[in-house]
Amino acid sequence: MARTARRHGTRPLRRRALLLGSAASALGAAAATGCSRVASGSTLDRLRSQGTVRLGIAGEVPYGYVDDRGEFTGEAPELARVVFQRLGIGRVQPVATDFASLIPGLNSQQFDVVSAGMYINKERCEQVVFSDPEYQMLDSFIVRKGNPKNLRSYEDVVRTGARFATGTGYAEIDYAVAAGYPEKDIVILQDQVAGLNAVESGRVDVFAGTALTVREVVRKSSRAEATAPFAAVVDGKKKIDGGGFAFRPTDTDLRDAFNAEIHRMKRSGELFRILRRFGFTEAEMTTLTAEELCR
Repeated sequence: MARTARRHGTRPLRRRALLLGSAASALGAAAATGCSRVASGSTLDRLRSQGTVRLGIAGEVPYGYVDDRGEFTGEAPELARVVFQRLGIGRVQPVATDFASLIPGLNSQQFDVVSAGMYINKERCEQVVFSDPEYQMLDSFIVRKGNPKNLRSYEDVVRTGARFATGTGYAEIDYAVAAGYPEKDIVILQDQVAGLNAVESGRVDVFAGTALTVREVVRKSSRAEATAPFAAVVDGKKKIDGGGFAFRPTDTDLRDAFNAEIHRMKRSGELFRILRRFGFTEAEMTTLTAEELCR
């Protein structure tokens, strides 16, 4: 799911307001162009002719977000700029929306591609087609300093009856439920920054997110820490997630062309050089395929 340079204080509110403003203006522009566009040929040909591809992002560091200068960035938008340039599409137009609105927005043509590091799973594969993942990821918890409840897995959360939180639309909801945590008791928060604040204030005992976002958000905290990365267990099997770009089911030509470039970048090491800037490690590079993750 997939998910962050936002910190404490008033900055998250300012950035949230900026994201919503950007989303409103971008969606308005998208609607206007959508009404006047006459589709012909393949989607890839159409985007080349337009010279612009619209990217749905969720405002989540390090996947796709607005930085301190008001610029759209993140591993997925930066990767998209490189790939689409090579596909003959010179401009990317990020469109910010809530994470839960990404797939509906894609299928209603508010944007052309979801560029948010979205986890690839069976449920989503029934609604969109994915590129092969650019990264793989384990989970981690935000806990109070010293991890007083010794929470290192979803099973630990269930065993101790800890107050558990995660983010809107996160895969971690399903992982906690699979371990036996009552879904009605899960506290759903906006993002990992809200999760950090909730743990630090004592409102919850633990917030679950990806290992990358968790380790980044606790970096400057004196009251919270990240647990070691771990794989969730679902139906007796360890889950290693992978994040990729999502395309409409009719746009396999665009997905296939995108995939070909991603594979070239993996072989050359260029993919890691781009993702490394956003906190990814070599251990989070992957040879997993979308087909494997869709099962």
